[in-house]
Amino acid sequence: MNYFFITGSSQGLGLSLTKLLLKDNNNFVYGFSRNNDFSHQNYQHTTLDLGDLNKVKTFQFPVLSNTDSIVLINNAGIVGDVNYVGKVNNDEIIKSYSINLIAPSILTNNFIASYTSSNSDKLILNISSGAGRSAIDGWNVYCATKAGLDMFSQVLKEEALINGSNLNILSLAPGIIDTGMQETIRTSSKEGFSNIERFIEYKENGDLAQPEDTATIVARFIFEKGLQQNVICSVRDVSE
Repeated sequence: MNYFFITGSSQGLGLSLTKLLLKDNNNFVYGFSRNNDFSHQNYQHTTLDLGDLNKVKTFQFPVLSNTDSIVLINNAGIVGDVNYVGKVNNDEIIKSYSINLIAPSILTNNFIASYTSSNSDKLILNISSGAGRSAIDGWNVYCATKAGLDMFSQVLKEEALINGSNLNILSLAPGIIDTGMQETIRTSSKEGFSNIERFIEYKENGDLAQPEDTATIVARFIFEKGLQQNVICSVRDVSE
């Protein structure tokens, strides 16, 4: 059995990936989000607010048996308060760092501690962003948290190589997807984000990828070893 732990499983890319994986009866998904309307015989939901770090740090990964592979997908993320530094809401800064960087780090730490003795293949897939690899005005905290996730992933890989563990790590930029995050970006002000018109055009021109299509590409990174060679990666690395 292949076991998957997916944060942000109730909507967007997380939900699409959950549904895709569960088309195979050999897969079992543990989903994490604040809300859930999805049910499946091979799905178990945990109500968890990643902004509540006290609850995140006390979460215990289950004991698994008959495992072929174990995968943690840190998918949940928020763009936060789109505005220039000096005008950003401080509570939103704390919330963004908690959800985008601190919670994934804690879950990863507990995941490795729980399954380090397992001989099964293990993969940690962090959903990063191109915003973590280039500066975007108004996205200061989002860019910083995703850049931090990229570096965290690279250090994890170095540690895995030193330890000789059967653990692989990817930090994957999923591209621009038609999700609630994009809706939030489009409602920001030009004073807080100079390129807002371009993102409005993405939606109007149909340039945003659908979550289901992106999930199909993400699944390839999970199952195709040839796509797991570089920690820092992007859906754009996959040829049609």
